[in-house]
Amino acid sequence: MSVTSTDIETQSIDTIRALSMDAVQTANSGHPGTPMALAPIAYQVFNKTMNYDPAKPHWPNRDRFILSCGHASMLLYSTLHLAAVKAVDKSGKVLDKLSITLEDIKNFRQLDSVCAGHPEYSVAAGIETTTGPLGAGVSNSVGMAMAEKWLKANYNTDEHALFDYNVYAVCSDGDLMEGVACEAASLAGHLKLDNLCWLYDDNHITIEGDTSLAFTEDVGKRFEGLGWNVVKVADANDTQALAAAIESFQSCSDKPTLVVVRSVIGWGAPNKQDTHGAHGAPLGWDEIALAKKNYGFPEDEKFYVPDGVMENFAENVGQRGKEASGAWDALWTQYQKANPEKSAELLAIFDGKLPAGWDKDIPVFEASEKGDATRNTSGKVLNAIAKNVPFMIGGSADLAPSNKSDLTFEQAGQFLPLQYGGRNLHFGIREHAMAGIINGLSLSGLRSYGATFFVFTDYMRGGMRLSSIMHQPVLYVLTHDSIGVGEDGPTHQPVEQLAACRAIPGMMVFRPGDANEVAECYRTAMQIDDHPSAFILSRQNMPTLDRTKFASASGCSKGGYILRDCEATPDVILIGCGSELSLCVEAAETLTAEGKKVRVVSMPCMDLFAEQDPSYIDSVLPPSVTNRVAIEAGIQMCWDRWIGSAGKFVGMSGFGVSAPFGEVYEHFGINADAVVKAAKSC
Repeated sequence: MSVTSTDIETQSIDTIRALSMDAVQTANSGHPGTPMALAPIAYQVFNKTMNYDPAKPHWPNRDRFILSCGHASMLLYSTLHLAAVKAVDKSGKVLDKLSITLEDIKNFRQLDSVCAGHPEYSVAAGIETTTGPLGAGVSNSVGMAMAEKWLKANYNTDEHALFDYNVYAVCSDGDLMEGVACEAASLAGHLKLDNLCWLYDDNHITIEGDTSLAFTEDVGKRFEGLGWNVVKVADANDTQALAAAIESFQSCSDKPTLVVVRSVIGWGAPNKQDTHGAHGAPLGWDEIALAKKNYGFPEDEKFYVPDGVMENFAENVGQRGKEASGAWDALWTQYQKANPEKSAELLAIFDGKLPAGWDKDIPVFEASEKGDATRNTSGKVLNAIAKNVPFMIGGSADLAPSNKSDLTFEQAGQFLPLQYGGRNLHFGIREHAMAGIINGLSLSGLRSYGATFFVFTDYMRGGMRLSSIMHQPVLYVLTHDSIGVGEDGPTHQPVEQLAACRAIPGMMVFRPGDANEVAECYRTAMQIDDHPSAFILSRQNMPTLDRTKFASASGCSKGGYILRDCEATPDVILIGCGSELSLCVEAAETLTAEGKKVRVVSMPCMDLFAEQDPSYIDSVLPPSVTNRVAIEAGIQMCWDRWIGSAGKFVGMSGFGVSAPFGEVYEHFGINADAVVKAAKSC
């Protein structure tokens, strides 16, 4: 085959292809074939369609471009470079340099390069989310589209239409095979998100070979059944057909759109195109030379950008974006004068800040032997905070009555199809999509949360992990935290999940031990703006401790604190959290009556405690006191760090059983007597 580059559009598309091939080959690692196939889509969407200002990459009303098939990262990096997207520093200031330079592309997949193997959010401006795990990007895109609908419903006025952006996500066969993508698409269709467009790369190739090995469904029919507008493009190189498909999306007013684009992986490489050999390995310099010959490019020149290509991007997306963002800036100035209160809320969203007085209504709970389940307390505290954080939005995976995650104050409302102003979201039984969607909401500036039973984090761990990788302050409200679930039995009783969540770097896992710890853990978590938090909450009641006898729950801000102390050096330290904290207190009373000097340490958040100054950690857990007992209705993993080799653990070593929760605790010997026995054996 032979195609000669004669016009600037073709040259621009082929430049994306050539840069992608060269970068992958230089790194001797990566995925060249998909960027070569999808270069026309990236060009058409970015350069000819989107309202996006490369000089203001964080402009609030910009269209979003998501590369869900993150393995094709060079498609995004090449496009961002050619579009001359400006770099932004950590404070949000736009810098007088490119976000992705040609030198960055030359260092693709190398240490400290912004061009990582898969796109990483915040590493370079223009990367809207971290992608790579297939299905993650498209699920994020649903959250971003929901955020636009919510912002429009709550902040647009008849005179000032601040928000009207679209979200474009490029996805692959692999993305649409993943269950999370179908979960997210189902909800998007139900919500009629007409500002959402997925461009599906139907290239029929995966790593193992032709998709027919495992994937023969009619994707278009599936999406029609999910309530989507489906448009087909027979040839990815037909930019006029792509333009018409995007116009169909823009004119559709009651459905999201799936554009099914038939592409040829590795397009232009005569010996590799349309084979799985072009998917996940460099093509080889000889094959690249043949491809460049087909493109009409110099065969031996690496990282070649023809004259006029960057100017072409500047004249299209650059000029269009400059005009659009300039008009928006003028509108925003008018809006601030006309709507000062709403403007203050929007500034907090744009700056990632909490409004003044956000915590003024957090309750203080009276001591009670009967106490309450921390899921109930969580619901009260969540509502107390959310009514003063007007951009806090979230919901449950069909378990809100059990999770106590509904926002019940009058102004909260429901987020429903064509009714987008409410703050209560309904995810249905779609845990993984929920995690992806609340990531998308958070990436859009909203304070988002998602709720489910703790055991079902097994279905959503991929999204939770990405929350942490992207440093998003997402809240996970996770109830029914242990064998205390009782009669529902081992399938619903989390045992290993605490260790699994604590193992996610940067995930702040809070397991409060009474009502006031719930309040203080929320107060702490809300002020953490660069990490997600997981609240692990009980189904069963636990006593509300008398804080005139015990230390203030404000110690939760340090992750761990001395709840009850003794005179002089303790003989033993008892450490607990959650529903087992009160068992530590009970055991301490027994041991004290027997003449032991006992310290009780509450450890609601190991991760936060580990971040404290070593002197504080040692003041709570003196290294000289090696007699330590920890108790938790989960497995021992993660506790060894705090109890040491001489310490004892009271907890689980296997799965639970079905019985009333009190009987389950007794069956496994998780009680105050066991703590006393362990303390005496240290």
